Amino acid sequence: MTDQHEHSQQQHKSNLLSGSQILPHRVRPNMTVTELIDEQFQAYNGARLNEAARVFAERMLNPELDVTVGLTMAGALTPAGLGGCVLTLMEYGFVDFIISTGANLYHDIHHALAMSLHRGDFRLDDVKLQEEGVIRIYDILFNDKVLLDTDAFVRESLRSLPNRPISTSELHYHLGQQLLKLGVKPEYSVLAQAAAWNVPIYTSSPGDSSIGMNVARNALEGSQLTLDPLADVNETTAIVHHSTRNGVIILGGGSPKNFYLQTQPQLWEVLGIQKGGHDYFVQITADAPHWGGLSGATPSEAVSWGKIKPDQLNDAVVVYGDSTIALPLLTAYAVSKAQPRPRRELYARRREMLDELKEAYETGKQARP
Repeated sequence: MTDQHEHSQQQHKSNLLSGSQILPHRVRPNMTVTELIDEQFQAYNGARLNEAARVFAERMLNPELDVTVGLTMAGALTPAGLGGCVLTLMEYGFVDFIISTGANLYHDIHHALAMSLHRGDFRLDDVKLQEEGVIRIYDILFNDKVLLDTDAFVRESLRSLPNRPISTSELHYHLGQQLLKLGVKPEYSVLAQAAAWNVPIYTSSPGDSSIGMNVARNALEGSQLTLDPLADVNETTAIVHHSTRNGVIILGGGSPKNFYLQTQPQLWEVLGIQKGGHDYFVQITADAPHWGGLSGATPSEAVSWGKIKPDQLNDAVVVYGDSTIALPLLTAYAVSKAQPRPRRELYARRREMLDELKEAYETGKQARP
């Protein structure tokens, strides 16, 4: 019995020490981002970024696994130029649909209209900035005329939309089309290129940005155009239902994070359709779980809600840090390691996927209480 116990202990110890050996690799001139992440990011939060990069490039983008990839965006990313990473991911077919705060999409429009945002200093006097007509987003500075001119563009674009409730994907596709026609540099715009590539973009709280604020202004003038969040719930759920496997890159957290993850409870809890949860999960967040906030909620907690498959937790990674640092590294790693994928063009297939969802819902009604 003693020999068997010692053998079991040795086997357990061997399993615990089965990870790659940590070595003090030297940093070399002209290292690629891939080499840097593979060799230097061996422990602590660096190791989490290494894991996230591998899950994204080797699992989520593996053509044999057929993963539909969602991207959620919270925090002021497009003002900081991070839209360039999103453009790259869409161009390579690495992102199939997006859920974003409205603010990110509003500030994205500035770039398409060639309006200037500048590097600045977060220690400036905000009272003086206000007197000078300068807007500050931490260390990003721009003229307040940028807001006024962007508002004017949005309002003019709204005039050619139908005078009825629409999904935010319809709104963003229309704004993107307008930017493709009228924009000075539409190649800089996530909205414009998403429209060109048929990547649907959703906003979970459409009133919480200057785009929604301008829709509200038009309502005061009698417009019947409204943004229908229920249509967005059904469309995003239809995308997830239609997919073979599902994965997500979550930048920040907040409402966009939940709007993506809730598609699985919408299926099993509300519609009675069992899909088992999402397959792959990568989040970059500065929030911790012990405050009880959604942005810091762990993948393990999501399992209890049926949002993530229990047997997929090894493919669920949280990187605690700043998206402005992690996203460029993650993007560069993916385009170096994975082959471009055919774009799914999900915007053009929304009706087809909604019909599939409705059929599954009707079929499953008898199984629900």
